[in-house]
Amino acid sequence: MIKAVIFDMFETLVTIFSGDTYFSEHIAADLSIPVEVFRPVWHTTENARSSGQCTIAEAVKICLEMLGCYSEESVQLIVRHRSENLDGVFARTPKETIDLLKELKARNIKIGLISNCYSDEAKAIKESVLYPYFDAPVLSYEQGVTKPDPEIFRRAVDMLGVSAEECLFVGDGGSKELFGARDAGMKAVQARYFAHLAYEPHIPCGRLEEFDQAETQMDVLKYL
Repeated sequence: MIKAVIFDMFETLVTIFSGDTYFSEHIAADLSIPVEVFRPVWHTTENARSSGQCTIAEAVKICLEMLGCYSEESVQLIVRHRSENLDGVFARTPKETIDLLKELKARNIKIGLISNCYSDEAKAIKESVLYPYFDAPVLSYEQGVTKPDPEIFRRAVDMLGVSAEECLFVGDGGSKELFGARDAGMKAVQARYFAHLAYEPHIPCGRLEEFDQAETQMDVLKYL
């Protein structure tokens, strides 16, 4: 019997493709640097950003120093543009997402969150309209561990006070999260309702036929 649903955040509860985006090519444009030069350097800080080893501002500074174009003004520009972009993402939280969370609460189903996120994303999540719905918000930036590490799934289960077998995990599939959830003993469902919005090279995950699919937010209820 499912007693808890654990969600991924981005491309599951909200989508970063719902309006203006701010990816590595946009940062590179702000810096007047070719994206093919900036992107590989930016990716070297991915794990540190996600696991709380550095803030977004610190990661940007590291990258700009590596590229030989550091200035505090450039760091603040990028930080500000990311913040503005995240504000827009959560301002556009779909009504269908809220309706789903309300229905789970009405059914006395506990709600968890496991999100690989950076410092600014963690802040935006905690300030969002979604945050009060979570009984167990597990943010990689705060936890120091990222999906698909089994430890992050164990921590969420422990916080929820249920067994892994009593949990349904819902995510778009990025970061191999569905495999991690399944290996942890959970039933895993791929969220596909935002998939049509994503574009290359930023598509987090394609369709994974070995997992059940949720084509709309309310499809999640079929798997309880």
